[in-house]
Parts: sequence; C-alpha cells; structure tokens
Amino acid sequence: MGSDIILAAGSGGSGSFNLLLLLAVPLVFYFLLIRPQSKRRKEQMQMQNAMEPGARVLTTSGMRATVVSVDDDGIVLEIADGVEVRFVKQAVMQVLKDDEPEELDDEHDGDDEPAEDEDGDRVDLSKDGSEVDLSKDGDDEAADTAGEDGEPESKPKGKAKVEAGDKPA
Repeated sequence: MGSDIILAAGSGGSGSFNLLLLLAVPLVFYFLLIRPQSKRRKEQMQMQNAMEPGARVLTTSGMRATVVSVDDDGIVLEIADGVEVRFVKQAVMQVLKDDEPEELDDEHDGDDEPAEDEDGDRVDLSKDGSEVDLSKDGDDEAADTAGEDGEPESKPKGKAKVEAGDKPA
C-alpha cells in the first residue's frame, strides 16, 4: 500500500504536461489544416465572383473555355466555336492568363525518339541497345555470333518491316 502512494506522488507532474498536450493538438490542427483550407476557399470564391465575359477559364473537368455571360449562380461557357454550355460557377477551377497556350501540345520532341537508319531495315530488339539486321542482305557473321546463353542466334528469314496499313485497328 505504501508503494501506491509513492507512484501517485511521482506522476503528479505529468498532469500539467497532459493538459498542455490536450490544448496544443487543436491549435496544431487549426494552423495546419483548417486555416489554410478556409483561405483557399475564400480565394476560390473571390475568383468565381470576379469572372467576367471574355475570360479564359479551366473547369474542374479539365475543359478550357471562354466565358460568354455570367449570372447569379451560373455562367455560360463557349467550349468550341458556336458551342455554348451552361455551368455553375463552382465548376470553374481557375482563370487562365492570356499568355498560356490555348491548346495542349500533343507532339513529341525529336530528342526522345531514336534516330532512324537511312535504309530503315534495322530494328532494335535487344536490351543493351545494339541493333539487329532483319534484312536478307545482312551480314552472315552477325547471325553466327553467340547470344548471352552461348547458343548461336538464329538467322532471320526475311524482312520484318511493318507498314502503317498492316497494323490492326
């Protein structure tokens, strides 16, 4: 029974720490979660209320459009020439600046595509980047070389060139 009194006396200082921790957790949640979210919501509301006809916007579904008219709770957007649709103001994610490109660039840069040979008969089929000649007039010594497993590689029977029209739809 005497040891219980000693334990109770030793844990008396941690009560103030628990109270401090209990008060600190809501403050951390407020400053890290609630306050930034309410600030973003306020900025979004200001942006939606400040929209005017002629502005380029990006909707939450990813469509780029031009504002035609603004009502109390909705807007009319032109998504293509002569195609106008009605959206609620909350569907607008951001107002685009004039210097941003209107269309997305779907073309690839020439840097990441491999350079083609002048004859177009060589195809890269190996992991290490070496080329394999699939034409009939290729060198015979390339077919006689041994592969990684020590067995001789087989000689191709003909051209394995695929035309654009041969691909399945």
